[in-house]
Amino acid sequence: MPASARPSFEEELHQLHDLILKMGEKARESVTRSIAALQTQDVEGAIQVIDYDIKINRLEDQINEKAIWLIAKEQPMATDLRKLMTAIKISSDIERIGDLAVNVAKSTVIIGRETLFKPLNDIPEMANKVVTMFDQSLKAFHEEDVVLAREVAELDDEVDDLYGRLVKELMHTMSERPEMIQQITQLAFIARYLERVGDHTTNIAENVVYLVKGKMYDLNA
Repeated sequence: MPASARPSFEEELHQLHDLILKMGEKARESVTRSIAALQTQDVEGAIQVIDYDIKINRLEDQINEKAIWLIAKEQPMATDLRKLMTAIKISSDIERIGDLAVNVAKSTVIIGRETLFKPLNDIPEMANKVVTMFDQSLKAFHEEDVVLAREVAELDDEVDDLYGRLVKELMHTMSERPEMIQQITQLAFIARYLERVGDHTTNIAENVVYLVKGKMYDLNA
């Protein structure tokens, strides 16, 4: 790459970096708003989360187009190519997190204003943990911090444990309260969606390690 082209390319990389962080902020907002709508049984709020997803999808398209254009135009060397490929991979995981927030919102709409069979405690606790993970994964990306990325995977183990306990409880309740089967099924789905948010967040952390180290590591191994 000619030396004169370097400042322009670095600026393009910086813009791409900022777009990923912006996309992450919107996906985080979708997750937190979807859980808030569930807790208050706010159907209108849940529908707003569903409608908001188009903004996240547009940002993913923008990131992909920019990264692919830079690869074709600049033919970057290994380190910079890794940054561009990581941008594409991370934006894909963020987009899936946005989709999972939409799924939570859709389940909230299905539950509607039906009286909940018990106070919601475990699901918001799971949500708090995955949002913390997501915040840390984005910070790890921003700072290229491998240590923080590895800590994200450790939090995922806690999310998995919570998910296992919650699903076991829901399945037990379903056998005792068959009249609540639709609600309990949707709550089980929501728990699964949050568990998947944790998985995609771990993927982001793994890509941060790849970005820095140049090698993929399975942080859940």
